[in-house]
Order: sequence, then structure tokens, then C-alpha cells
Amino acid sequence: MTRSRFARSLRAALALTAALGLAPVAEAKLPPEGRCPDWSGAAGEEGDGQDRGVPMVEPGMMIGLNELMQLRSLFPDVIWDHREAFFYEGMQLEVGACHRRYPPAAFYSEATERFGGRAKLDSKGNLSDYVAGVPFPPDAIDPTAEDAGTRWAWNFQQRYRGSGPVGEFRIFDLPGRIGKPQTYIGDFFYVRTGHRADLAASDYRMPEATKTVWVAGGSFEEPFSARHLAWRQMRPRETLENWKEPDDTFVYVPTMRKPRRSASSWIDGVFTPRYRVSGDDGGGPIPFAFGAQVDGYGAGIDSIQPTAGLSIAATEDIRRGFTGLAIRPNAYDWTFKGEQEVLAPLNASAQGWPYYDERNYGPSGLSPASDRWDVRWAVVLEGRARRNVDNVAAVELWVDYQTLQPLYYITRKKNGFLIDIGILVHRYSADQPGYPLYPGGETANVFDPVASHFYFVPGGGAGWRRESYGVQSLPLDPGKLRKMTSSDELMKGH
Repeated sequence: MTRSRFARSLRAALALTAALGLAPVAEAKLPPEGRCPDWSGAAGEEGDGQDRGVPMVEPGMMIGLNELMQLRSLFPDVIWDHREAFFYEGMQLEVGACHRRYPPAAFYSEATERFGGRAKLDSKGNLSDYVAGVPFPPDAIDPTAEDAGTRWAWNFQQRYRGSGPVGEFRIFDLPGRIGKPQTYIGDFFYVRTGHRADLAASDYRMPEATKTVWVAGGSFEEPFSARHLAWRQMRPRETLENWKEPDDTFVYVPTMRKPRRSASSWIDGVFTPRYRVSGDDGGGPIPFAFGAQVDGYGAGIDSIQPTAGLSIAATEDIRRGFTGLAIRPNAYDWTFKGEQEVLAPLNASAQGWPYYDERNYGPSGLSPASDRWDVRWAVVLEGRARRNVDNVAAVELWVDYQTLQPLYYITRKKNGFLIDIGILVHRYSADQPGYPLYPGGETANVFDPVASHFYFVPGGGAGWRRESYGVQSLPLDPGKLRKMTSSDELMKGH
């Protein structure tokens, strides 16, 4: 397929500006704080002469499945078309605040004020001269400009997230038509090492890792078949100006008793090893639990593995667990598609694992509906991948205008067909009683990524859910950070 035909097929498949009722790009603006959507359709400022209609929703309103039909305009079209995966009979969706302004930490705002607008883009979407804070202040982005989508994508990647989330996770893996659900438990971290607004005294970088922009990793503890599988991923600074630059990614494979470089030489977002083909020793049978792989979903091996070949396969990246946490903005050709008022669980109130083990996620196991969903103003971006991995040719990213947090994450094949649909759940630390203060006594004011719910469209009910409601995004002890940036540490404790 030629480049022009591909672009036409994506435009036809998404049809965002018309089908979703997105705001015209030249007229969109952030609604006033506290203004809830109403039946009049008026989008203007309070007091601008437009009559306000009866509100569609108000803070504190409880919405069940029967009331959902009336609120179709507050969801992305793709979410609505697959609502059976995300909404269910008996759900209790609480409407949160309407366009609440969630301030970041003061140091991030100060960095944005000082450095905002200094960053530059070249013709290929690479970022240079970026220091800290928001690279491109949203109010200064011309929505009609050719690079508007790229600017928003970089804002999303460089959004405020404290020092990065650290904590435990549980992945609930749904195989689809064949096989049974599997649960995996472990710990992970995603730590910003460069362009940190809180590190002005050290040139906005962690002294322990000056050659990277972030490091990530973790390990599995359950089930036994995945126990001790661990990884480290370091993203070099060069990736900001060269999307082809690989990460330094190492995986400790229990069957091999040593760390080795990941078999996936290039990774877009946060790496996750193929936990389904791991194992703790070299003996035992090889039961094939789910069948053949289909786009990385609905299949795999969940057992102790006797061969090095399958152990090496564990070092490959699997697009699960931490999708949407990070991307390479310059690895896509971005288009700004418009803006839309939506309901999304930006500041969820319900608890999940590890604090609450028996939460109801609906018949699909993938629904975050029984929670608090805020009314937000979303920017819709379409990114065409410069390198297709796992058949992902395009990403549709719904980003919160004010906080830059991801609300929805949708992927498509080259022909425009859907692959997976994700809803990302966050919690605002300032609303969490007892959340620790930043060093120096300042509140973190950070959005912790507490859950992700992804539905695999071709998989007949397949998908996955990550819960990590105990994560916090506060600075780490330098000793811990040094361990996180060393592949040698993967050998210890096994």
C-alpha cells in the first residue's frame, strides 16, 4: 500500500472530526472550571451571552447502564462501539468534577514558565533545546499548524509525573476464546532521570544516570512459572533527536541464570518481558496453555520451560502491562485531529489491588466503570508509526488538555482495523490522605498510573488489566537508583 493510500485508509477508518463530533480545531478552547456539559451543546465561556441548558451530568451523579445511552457524546466513538467490554449491568459510575484544574507541583510550573517555548522541533519531529516543564505550552500551540500533533505528543511524553511511579503490580491476562485467565504479580518502576523540574540544582538530571532520560524495570514473583523474571530498561538521551536509537534493555531469565540483552532490539514504550515463556528451572513438561500467538494476545505458554530457545523468547517485548506509560513521539507522524469533552477516570476514587482484592470489573474483567469519572477536555492525536511492531501501524491517543495525562489509547493495523482499546486510570496524589510529601515539604500533586484496562478487539474477549494502586511517584534514595540503572543487579537475589 502506498503512503497516500495508507493515509486515506486511516482517515476513513477513524473519521474522527465528523463521527465523534470533535470541536473544530480553530475554535477549540479549554472550558471554564466547574462548567459541566449540558443539552444545549453550547461550548462558550460562562457569561459569554450563550444560554446554558440543562446539565447532562453533575458532580456526584451516579450513572448505571440504563443512563449511559444518554451520554454517548461523552465517550470516544471506539469506546462506545465496544462498550460491552467496559460497561456492564450493575455498574455504578460516579461523575466527578467538571474541568477541575489540577495543579502540578510548584517546581514543575516554575520550570514551564521559565523554559516553556524554548524547545524546538525539526522537520522529522525530533526534540532539541528542551530543559524541563512542558515543552510547548498548550495555549501557544496553533491547532492548524502542521506540527501541532507532534507538539502535543511531546507534551504528553514530558508530562509531569513526579519522579515516576514505583510499586507493585498485578496483571490479569485474559486469553480470549481458548484457555483460562492468568494472574501475574510483581513490582515495577519508571523513574525520570533527565529533564526533572525538581532537580534544578543538578542541571535537571539525576547525577546517578546522566546519560538517560528515564529508566524502567521490575520483576515477577507470581506465578511460579514467571518467578524471578526481571528486567531493566534505560532510554538514552539521544532518543530525543533520533527515534531509531535503541534502549539498553536487559532481562534476567531464570532458566539461563544470567541477564542478557533483550531480543527486542527496539522498543517504543516501556518494556515488558514475555512472561508467558519464562520459568525458574530447566525441567518439566511444556503445556501450551492458549494456542498460537495473534498480535501478541490470546496465546502463549504458561509453564516451566526446558529449552534455551523458549527462555530467550522471554527477553522479547510484549505489548502489555505498561502500555501508554511512555512513547517515542518522534517515531510517529502525528496529526492533530481535534478536541472533545469526555468522561474519563482521571482521578479515580475506588480502590484496587493490592489494597482491595475482590473488586468487580464486570463480566469482561476489563471494566473500570464502577469508579469516579471526571468530565475532561481531551486532545485527540493520531500517530502513524514509522516502524510497525506487533502490527501496530497507528496510535490514537486521547490526552487530557490540562494535565497531559493519557485518557484513552487505541491502536490500529495498517489497513485501519482495530487492534486494542485501552482506558487508563489515574489518581491525584493531593486527594490521597497520607500521601508523603516531596523532599522539602512540598506536595507532589502527581497523577499516579494506578490501572490500565485493554481490550483486544480481534481476540474474542481477550485483553489484560494492570492494577497498581499502591504506586507512588516520589524521589528515590540514590543507592536504590544506582541499582535500578545496573544490569548487574538483576543477578542478585536469585
